[in-house]
Parts: sequence; structure tokens; C-alpha cells
Amino acid sequence: MSTEKTSTPAADTVENTEAAAAAVTAVDPRLLVREQGFAGYIGEFKRKMKAGDLGSVPVIIGLVIIWAIFTGLNSNFLTAGNFSDMSVAMVGTGMIAVGIVFVLLLGEIDLSVGSVSGVAGAAFAVLSVTHGMNEWLALVLAILTGTAAGAIHGFVFARIGVPAFAVTLAGLLFWQGFMLQILGSNGTINLDSEGIVGKFTSYYFTDVAAAYGLALVAVVGYFLTAFLGNRRREAAGIPSRPLNDIIVRTVLLAVVSFAVAIVYNQHKGLPLAVVIFLAVLVFTDFLLRRTAYGRKVFALGGSVEASRRAGINVEMVRISVFAIAGTFAAIGGLFVASKIASANQGAGTGEFLMNVIAAAVIGGTSLFGGRGRTWNALLGVLVIVSIQYGLALEGIASPVQYMITGGVLLATVVIDAITRKTQKTAGRA
Repeated sequence: MSTEKTSTPAADTVENTEAAAAAVTAVDPRLLVREQGFAGYIGEFKRKMKAGDLGSVPVIIGLVIIWAIFTGLNSNFLTAGNFSDMSVAMVGTGMIAVGIVFVLLLGEIDLSVGSVSGVAGAAFAVLSVTHGMNEWLALVLAILTGTAAGAIHGFVFARIGVPAFAVTLAGLLFWQGFMLQILGSNGTINLDSEGIVGKFTSYYFTDVAAAYGLALVAVVGYFLTAFLGNRRREAAGIPSRPLNDIIVRTVLLAVVSFAVAIVYNQHKGLPLAVVIFLAVLVFTDFLLRRTAYGRKVFALGGSVEASRRAGINVEMVRISVFAIAGTFAAIGGLFVASKIASANQGAGTGEFLMNVIAAAVIGGTSLFGGRGRTWNALLGVLVIVSIQYGLALEGIASPVQYMITGGVLLATVVIDAITRKTQKTAGRA
């Protein structure tokens, strides 16, 4: 009897070992991609779609459809001049949307960014034009007004416990009134088109080498980053992308980058506004994905209590995120002022706030927190500006623009909610 008792567990152990080995083989489907070649990529794509890991696929498909429709309706839509104008016009909204992405990653909202952007433009105009302050100093102080405003909102939210919605709604009203106060009875202050802020949206690098050079830097930078990152992952025994995958992605990026460069060089050249915006996107993406601070932001968006137990200073992260949102609101406000060459009472009002939030959400940042990238701001604002310019070319009134933008936003939120449910079902959320 003792022999039977001894042999049975041994047999079970062997069976369990074999089952465990089989289970290990199927743990991570990504490990099979490089062995299966092209079929592996198709399988990986299907697996992600079934698990609700859609990424930027819906918005990219939507953007292609929008461009195809408007190009079919009007051949001037994707001309070099119109494309250049769209890319410059999107920067102001896009800058503020970058800050909104940080807030949305926490699962919160900031309703004050429109008013804060108006305050920054007004502060710069009053300091540099009315009081004759050095433009660089006025520029720094204007940006710091946004940082201070955001930090105040974050402090009241994080330390006192007032909901972010209520805090920033009060901020929307307060900063709008503050903007009207400093602008005075005139209500409008014109900016020097040849000044620092004036050149934000009016300066172009006319040398064709500038656009092609930026495209080359983007392609080489992406390849080196991906390649060296893979080397580190392989050395650590972590699943990584195969080399041919990196090459394919690099080629696609090269096609898009050099195509855009060709379009810019057919008009006025590479816009300074676009260069600054891309630099901001690269920096903020690095901050969120490659630093300890970025990991804390994502962790906080996933679970506040788990983050607190992990030793994360929840209050400081929250305050810093709202300060970042305020900073980018101020920067975006300066670009908006540059575009219209003035600071006026209408800055940051009307549908502007909704467009900013819509840009972040449409681009792929989740309203539920914990998922998104600052590059989503670029995709989202491209969708919104494309709709605005396309309808304007067709002579369609603003009310229809609002309805279409609202419909796109609703569709995006519905996809986000469905994706989240699918990920929960698949055990990925």
C-alpha cells in the first residue's frame, strides 16, 4: 500500500510537469511571431483585436476615410497649401490636448484649460505690448501663469479633496473673468507679427533641406530607438520585436515622413509650429513611457489605492499632472494668439474647450484612465481640424460642424467603452 501511495504522486508530478511545460510554451503568443513570419503577424493582429487592444487603429482608419471623402468632394482639400494651413492651425489645440492627455490618464478631467490658454495669451500681450516688457521674459511669465493655475487646481483637488470636475469648472469661470479683467475695456491687443509669439505660426523653414532633414532624423531616430531597445530586451530575456518588424515599421514611417516633407516643400516650407509640436510630442511620450514619473501616472490611473500602497506620492503626482496641463494650456494659448495675431476676449471660449478634450479622446486616450499616449493628441486634432477645413471648403455652416464632431466624439467614446469591456472579458484590464 505504501508503494502505491508513493508511485501515484510521482506519476502526477510527471503529468503536471508536462502540462506545465505545455502551458509555458503558450504563455506569450508574441514569442511565436518571429517563428511564424507573416502569418505570425496576422495572428498577432487578430489576437489583439479580439482582446480589445485596438490601439490607434480606429482613429487612423477614420482619418483615412475623412480625407478620402473630402478629397472626393473637393480636390483642393489635400493640396499642399491647405494641408500646410491645417497642420499649423492644429498646433494650438494640439498643445492643450497634450496636457489633457496627462489628466485623462489619471481618469480625471480639466475644464479650465480653455480659459487658462486665454489668460496666457492676454498676459503676454499686456506685458510685452502694453508695458513694453522684453518678449522672452513676457513669454516665460505667460507660460508660468498656466503652470501656477494648474498647480492651484491640482492642490485643491489632491490635498483638499474637491472633485477635479468642480475645481476646474470654478477655474474655467475664474480665469475667464481674470482674462477679461487684464485685457481691459478695449478687449483686444494686437501682437507684433514679427515678434517671438507672432512667428510661432508665421515662420517657415523655406530651405527644402529642413523638411527632408527632419524626416530623416525622425526615421533614423525611430530605427535606432527600436533597435537598441530590442537589444536590451533580448539581453534581459524579454519578448521583443523581430528585426524585420522594425524594418517594416521604419519603412512605413519613412514613406509618411518624406511624403509630408514633399508636400510642405511644395508650399512655403516646413512650419516652425509643426517642428515645435513634434518636439513636444517626442519629449512628453518619452516622459510618460520611459521614466519613473510616467509609470507613476499610469499606475495612478489604474488604481489609486494600489499606487498608494506601492509607495507612490499620490498627491504630488496629481498636483504635477494638473500643473503640466496648465503649462500646455498656456503654450497652446500662445499659439492661438499667434495664429490670430492678437489676444482678445474670445480666446479659449465657445467650442474651443470641447475641441481640446475631443482631440485627446478621439485620438485614443481612454476616459477611464490608465491608457493613452501623447501622440493621441496629434491624431485626434488631425481628425477635428480635417473635419473643420473639409466642411469649410464645402461652405457648410458651423452648426453642422459641431454635430459631426460631436458624432465622431460619441463614436469614439462608445468604442472606448466597448474596448474596455472586451479587455475585461479577455482578462487584460
